[in-house]
Amino acid sequence: MSEHILVAGASGLVGFAAMKHFAERGFKVTALSRRKPFETFGAQHISLDLTDRAACAEVMGGVKDVTRLVYAALYEKPGLMPGWLEADQIETNQRMLENLFDPLEEAAKGLRHVSVLQGTKAYGAHVRRISTPARENRDELKSQANFYWEQEDYIRAKQEGQAWNWAIFRPQIIFGFSLGAAMNLIPAIGVYGALLKEEGQPLHYPGGPASVLEAVDADLLAGAIAWAGESGAGAGEIFNVTNGDVFNWQNLWPAIADALGMEAGKDVPMALGQTMPEREADWDRLRKMHNLVSPDLQAFVGESFHYADFTMAYGADRETPAALVSTIKLRQAGFHEVIDTEDMFCKYFRLFQEKKLLPPR
Repeated sequence: MSEHILVAGASGLVGFAAMKHFAERGFKVTALSRRKPFETFGAQHISLDLTDRAACAEVMGGVKDVTRLVYAALYEKPGLMPGWLEADQIETNQRMLENLFDPLEEAAKGLRHVSVLQGTKAYGAHVRRISTPARENRDELKSQANFYWEQEDYIRAKQEGQAWNWAIFRPQIIFGFSLGAAMNLIPAIGVYGALLKEEGQPLHYPGGPASVLEAVDADLLAGAIAWAGESGAGAGEIFNVTNGDVFNWQNLWPAIADALGMEAGKDVPMALGQTMPEREADWDRLRKMHNLVSPDLQAFVGESFHYADFTMAYGADRETPAALVSTIKLRQAGFHEVIDTEDMFCKYFRLFQEKKLLPPR
């Protein structure tokens, strides 16, 4: 059977990686996003605002041969974290999925698989200390309002009696290639480091006390999504996804500094979400100096300075609890890909440098 993969949110971290994964392997890929991705790898890109129901219906009417949907679209509010608890953020994310999927289901009679993204907020990682390791279908915080539950209930209800199936993924902190994403720390750290380097300073650590964390490479996550669409073991299941190791920022910091051509500095707490937007002119000057192709600061980093503050525990007066998940279920189901998190950071900083999005090492 000829496959046609529809990727929603193709300019974001997961969508970009999924688009790249499938397109490079010869699949027919249609990529949806408001902004055109930095590269499309041969995929057809359609500019689409998922909050526009009429536009979604028109576009879905033209993709009747779609067999798999990767739904990686996400709406986040300015400032990022406060929006996670607000009703309009939940409603918007739910409406976006409905606007796309209602007409897609009608049009794509050969649809056979849908992948949906959640995350560790499913366990309440943003509002409480979670069970360690958090496990699927056991440790969720369903009492906390979250668009995850609205989308999951919707997909479950839509699938009843249908030939297609679904899988839900709960990645840890995702790192990858995207511009202007709400939660991509590669450009955020890269810009912060480039400005320090230009001042002749080492790479100071701007966060709070050390905490044990987990990451996931967007490319690895794309591989898991592809596996689930091909393997019966992933049908109707929820999977935590990580690189397979753990890290803390302070221990990793020297390797990050080296990837940027810098020395690791001291702990110098700084609210990047507040201070870095004020340095837009400095970034513009640096872009011109190095002949970079990266866009202005907001278009490049999005809300990711705020996400850096959150993940690096800026302002915390003590070590924050570890928020670790179990990936045993995914391994037992048959997906075994792993990557060393330090290698992942080096890979992406090198890629951003090669694409002239960050200054050379």
